[in-house]
Amino acid sequence: MLKRSLFTALAVALSAQPVIANANGVTTTVTRANPDTLAQVMATKQLRVCSPGDYKPFSFDHQGKFEGVDNDLVELLAQSMGAQVVMVKTSWSNLMSDFTAGKCDLAVGGISITLPRQQQALFSVPYFTNGKTPLVRCEDVSKYQTIDQINQPTVRIVANPGGSNENFARTVLTKAKLTMHPENLTIFDEVAEGRADVFVTEAAEAIVKTHEHKGVLCGVNPDKPLKPAENGWLIPNNDFRFKAYVDQFFHLEKLSGNLDKVINKWLPKQ
Repeated sequence: MLKRSLFTALAVALSAQPVIANANGVTTTVTRANPDTLAQVMATKQLRVCSPGDYKPFSFDHQGKFEGVDNDLVELLAQSMGAQVVMVKTSWSNLMSDFTAGKCDLAVGGISITLPRQQQALFSVPYFTNGKTPLVRCEDVSKYQTIDQINQPTVRIVANPGGSNENFARTVLTKAKLTMHPENLTIFDEVAEGRADVFVTEAAEAIVKTHEHKGVLCGVNPDKPLKPAENGWLIPNNDFRFKAYVDQFFHLEKLSGNLDKVINKWLPKQ
């Protein structure tokens, strides 16, 4: 009776694991407790990648085609495994819940490496040094040089929900007047059109938007961010084999000079 009960429990546990089949009908069972993403991707010939797709220069959904630093790199990673990239659109608010639910094998798109995220998943080695940078109207650059200058009741700040920008606004800029904007594609208009004074984002995005809105929006000292940060890719929790593979991929791309080449392709010169 005990053996039968154990067998039943094991069968139920295995049946609860997601099963993925490739085009040839070959199936792979994904065990979330001890995942083997590398084996899964090589068996299914698919690399599922979550991204909000709203963050230049890293990953941007351009009419259904994802473009940017991360997308160029993830295509090379997939090629190394003989796989095709399948993009899975998410949002910053749902990024971690979608990823931990097993909807994708990687998550990319300019994701800041933070301890709360690290509590739920692994990160690759950092591939880009970033940091919180104010984006303001160009005539206001001298007014918003420091946290103290921004963190005032008379300063109107804006943030997008679910990511490190909102966290920074709510935990560091507690005295400023915060307005939440529903998504990251049009949030820059809030500052450009005078409805907000400051949007604190990452240095890379501030550089891109300064380039796109020349003479209107300016990043404040993107080379000296208010709070330094690093970007990495999310990797399924406990999957240290896949993490080692992705880390080695980044190491080789850096050694060859291709990592800098891809970054420079998408990041405008200051």
